[in-house]
Amino acid sequence: MIPAPLPEDEAERLAALRALLILDTPPEARFDRIVEFAASEFDVPMALISLVDSERQWFKSRIGLSACETARDVSFCAHAVYQRETLLVTDALNDPRFHDSPLVVGDPHIRFYAGAPLTLKSGAVVGTLCVLDTRERSFDAIDRSILESLRLLVVAELERSA
Repeated sequence: MIPAPLPEDEAERLAALRALLILDTPPEARFDRIVEFAASEFDVPMALISLVDSERQWFKSRIGLSACETARDVSFCAHAVYQRETLLVTDALNDPRFHDSPLVVGDPHIRFYAGAPLTLKSGAVVGTLCVLDTRERSFDAIDRSILESLRLLVVAELERSA
């Protein structure tokens, strides 16, 4: 596993994330509805709203995953936050960043990942809306557009709370 580098604006990004006052809060229907729709739309067993903190990624909403957080250094989402654009991994076993990740070779056996960064109006990227599968898959331009549109709904809800 190759951990994602830290973004240049890491201190500002973390400040923006923490200013949302959403970390470690209970589930909320407004976020769960978006995640449920994403899982259904893409026919995937897992979908998440992942907020990338300094040492962990915490899931504000999740389907198909029992864990409420994982370490940041094994996070696919940290790579999407770093690159600031939608990250697509069609087969994690063939990606040098992830092929030996404990999330790939062990439970939940991730093979496919698509994560759209949650970019606030300030420009801070606080996490992702992501869909995952246990099998490799393709993801076309229309799929990407749908995921990126759904992430805008998540961002609107995050900023409405702040």
